[in-house]
Amino acid sequence: MAVAITLRSVTKTYSRGGETLRVLDELDLDMDGGTFYALMGPSGSGKTTLLNLVGGLDHCDSGLVQVGGDDLNSLSASELAAWRSANVGFVFQGFNLLPVLSARENVELPLLLAPLSRKQRREQAERALELVGLKDRMKHKPRELSGGQEQRVAIARAIATDPQVLLADEPTGDLDRESADAVLQIMQRLNRELNKTVLMVTHDPQAATYADQTIHLDKGKLGGIEDNRTEAGAN
Repeated sequence: MAVAITLRSVTKTYSRGGETLRVLDELDLDMDGGTFYALMGPSGSGKTTLLNLVGGLDHCDSGLVQVGGDDLNSLSASELAAWRSANVGFVFQGFNLLPVLSARENVELPLLLAPLSRKQRREQAERALELVGLKDRMKHKPRELSGGQEQRVAIARAIATDPQVLLADEPTGDLDRESADAVLQIMQRLNRELNKTVLMVTHDPQAATYADQTIHLDKGKLGGIEDNRTEAGAN
């Protein structure tokens, strides 16, 4: 299986109050394409920083970050923006939907940058909403949806451009268990049926069971990788 994401000797530091914090410390990690990963660890272990590096939202201080064969550190700001648009979908804990737009219009937003006609954008947005089970809610505005439905719209928006990699930062953090499970089942389906590579930051052990593997980070270093597919009771 091809390696979709490669990190070699990745170090990332931040300055806070005159102190230098080493968030990632010479991290080496390989992630296979078409695999669903959960990323776990205590607060401050570098989970979100790792997600941001893989998604091209930030640069490491040293080391290699390679996604799909592309060396992200070698790309200019404009090249990185174009790369993100074509290759990565983002899902966050906050749904970040525009309240004045319908579900379909929210999903269409990333497609405005693509060379598509208005009809093509609409059709692509509707297909994404159908994938997350919300085609019948496409005309509803966020205030007319439940929290779980809003997050499903956010997932539809993330996959509207058909990216190969889906990055999710605590996507179920604001949801009740039933809504969280529905969202996780959709992400699992996107991985299994559409072969998306999924990397999800979570503090929830139950959420992690939906992933194929769980990557544990501790103080910016790899603490181990657990294969959930061999665990009894995995989803």
